[in-house]
Amino acid sequence: MTNNYPYQDHFERYLRKKELSGITIREYSKTLSDLFNYLSNFNVGYQQDHRVSQIFDRDIEQYLDMIVSKRNNGNNTYNKILSQINVYFKFLFNDNLNTHLPTINIKSKDKNEHTSYITKWLYSLPVILEDNELHYYTRMTLLLISKGYQSSEFLLPGFYQELDHIKFSSEERTFLSQFMTFITPLQIRHHTKDLFLKQRIAKDCHITSAGLHKYLKPDSEYLQMNLSPKYLYQSFVINYLSQHQKDNDKTLSRNLRMDPASLLYYQKLAQK
Repeated sequence: MTNNYPYQDHFERYLRKKELSGITIREYSKTLSDLFNYLSNFNVGYQQDHRVSQIFDRDIEQYLDMIVSKRNNGNNTYNKILSQINVYFKFLFNDNLNTHLPTINIKSKDKNEHTSYITKWLYSLPVILEDNELHYYTRMTLLLISKGYQSSEFLLPGFYQELDHIKFSSEERTFLSQFMTFITPLQIRHHTKDLFLKQRIAKDCHITSAGLHKYLKPDSEYLQMNLSPKYLYQSFVINYLSQHQKDNDKTLSRNLRMDPASLLYYQKLAQK
């Protein structure tokens, strides 16, 4: 007999009758064990009387606020945990093990709030590309990441050849024309057609990741946003997954040019 939370055996038996998988049942138990452990340690009312009948909506909300503020969980995780807790208390109510539903007035969160926040720059890109206060390297970085390329790719020698295979809008082509006006003198000086070049003559004329950061840092302060290429690429992928939820994993891997393990990583990241 297990007793990590009230009526655990009864509830797990109910879940098995619903033909839920063992993994899913363990996820429910993990959530509920965590909930009741939290209430036992931090909720005065439950500490005084360890009965489910003494748990109310404010107590559940206290726990949910904690997983957001202390554990930095996003809306998808919040909604998933709320759903699991709701199933549990509905079971107790329907089986006359509890007299009320403490989750009945607790609303789920907007699924798109987290995604829209970190992907806002993608929808502001036309305006960003026109902003001459931003360095050309910053704007080119944003443009290329918006097309699904990582900085480890576009900083490599020879990447310029890839431009012929990328679809650009008319606004983006206008910026590219301006960028070429900026970069051409450096290309002539360094005898290369590459796109990210040092301003001064050097044995290796190509800008490194650290060198690119020197351009991104002041522009990050100007835009009031994180311009780390890793962060920008993550937000691109999260946005892509949000826009292509009906695509299977094989299609997503092909279009995003990533292996299944990497795809799984970003899918989990998008759920936070």
